[in-house]
Amino acid sequence: MTIPVPDEPRTYHIVHIDRLASIVADDCLWCDAKMATRAPSGTTIGMNEIKQRRRTNALNSHPDVCVGDCVPFYFCPRSVMLYVIYQANHPELEYRDGQDPIVHLEADLRQTVVWAERQQRRWAFTTSNAGSRFFDDYADLADLDKVDWDAVQANNWQGCKDGKQAEFLVEASFPWEMVSRVGIKSQGMYAKVQRVLNGARHRPTVEVKPDWYY
Repeated sequence: MTIPVPDEPRTYHIVHIDRLASIVADDCLWCDAKMATRAPSGTTIGMNEIKQRRRTNALNSHPDVCVGDCVPFYFCPRSVMLYVIYQANHPELEYRDGQDPIVHLEADLRQTVVWAERQQRRWAFTTSNAGSRFFDDYADLADLDKVDWDAVQANNWQGCKDGKQAEFLVEASFPWEMVSRVGIKSQGMYAKVQRVLNGARHRPTVEVKPDWYY
């Protein structure tokens, strides 16, 4: 059975917990192009070669915007990238400390689009990995049916890896206040996240979600 477009699709950004404090302090997540100029503290969990390619991959829906000019999200937790982090054996991945310190930041897709359009921020979504050399992208929610939602929601994504890696992209930055939930792997991470959020203006729900991990 083909899964239809969810009524309230969610998006997920993964980040090492030691980056969380700077996100809270800045009150936003910055795009990779901006991060490259800031030399932020904390652990980078991406692959440098792919990051470089994303900085030159232009969007078809916004030809003057590159993927690296946007904050990226997946449409699901337990992403293919998280699996690469879990395996910790990819030759292009410098990070080797596994998935335990990785947190998921969840947001509401439709609310994000409303915010972005009010702020005159461009946004788009892809049907596969925006770090690849070829991908399709769209900037109309009416085209969400082009996303392979079966692949997005699959736990066993062998044979549908491309569709699993569909992305949602927001130009320049993403406000911390739009993060509705923080998902973590274990109870041991709960206190660490709460310490970071202590005193924060916005404190999203923090939940232990082992099913979001490998």
